[in-house]
Amino acid sequence: MKIRDLISGRSVDELEAKVIDKKEPRTVMTKFGRTLTVTNITLEDETGKIEMFLWGEDGDKVEVGDELRIKDAYVKEFRGERQITLGRNGKLEVKNKM
Repeated sequence: MKIRDLISGRSVDELEAKVIDKKEPRTVMTKFGRTLTVTNITLEDETGKIEMFLWGEDGDKVEVGDELRIKDAYVKEFRGERQITLGRNGKLEVKNKM
C-alpha cells in the first residue's frame, strides 16, 4: 500500500514509509483511567504524508530518518485528517535505523 491509498476506517495491510518528523512524547489519560505515553510521528512515501501515533515503548523505537514497515494497522480520521494507529494487532518494524 501507499499513503495515497489509505482510507479512513480501513485497515493497513502493509505500508513502508520514512519517518520525517517526531514530536516529544506526551502523557495522556485514557477514557479507562490509565495513564499512557503517546508519540506522534509523520510518515512519508513518494505519494504523500500521514500522521501516526505510537503508544508506550513503540515511540522509543523510531527516530527521524528511519524507514518503517507497518502491518495490520488501521486508519482513522481526526479533525478531518487521516491518521495511522497500530491498535492491538498492528506490527511496527524498523527496516533501516538511522
